[in-house]
Amino acid sequence: MIYFELFWSFCQIGLFSIGGGYAAMPLIQSQVVDIHGWLTMTQFADIMAIAEMTPGPIAINSATFVGIQTAGLLGAIVSTLGCVFPSCVIVMTLAYVYYRFRGLSMVQGILAGLRPAVVAMIASAGISLFIMAVYGQHTLPTDPLQLNFTSLIIFLGAFFVLRKWKPNPIYVMAGSGVLGAIFYTIF
Repeated sequence: MIYFELFWSFCQIGLFSIGGGYAAMPLIQSQVVDIHGWLTMTQFADIMAIAEMTPGPIAINSATFVGIQTAGLLGAIVSTLGCVFPSCVIVMTLAYVYYRFRGLSMVQGILAGLRPAVVAMIASAGISLFIMAVYGQHTLPTDPLQLNFTSLIIFLGAFFVLRKWKPNPIYVMAGSGVLGAIFYTIF
């Protein structure tokens, strides 16, 4: 039964995550944390961090990690296939339709209409992860003083460095990880 639930959950994620892995984050969070309770929000944030750092698409990496965490190797295979299956069907269908009707203005209008929804989904995922990092939970607390100042300072420093000097984001992530390891082991 767990294998069917994993396949169906990630099939829904693969079906509705228009815009890539970052747009899929709120959908994955909803399925894995809120609906099924397979992972806590902290475990979800850890898996998303690992999925972002490892090579490959974030949604597929997270499906694999959630599947292995929930139901072992077979769970990883089933959830990964569930995540990929709708995309394969949709891409093959859209490729045929686009190739056949690419000159129509209606097709261009549909593509332009999808852009704001993708931006909103990516922003939702980013805000959710920011709140979880700074407050330690995925909803805003009633007391704003429950703020994790170390996480906030690291975030603001990384944001400043990225905006001011525009270095490679991987270096900023690595530096933030080192600073976090130092601050959290000392304090």
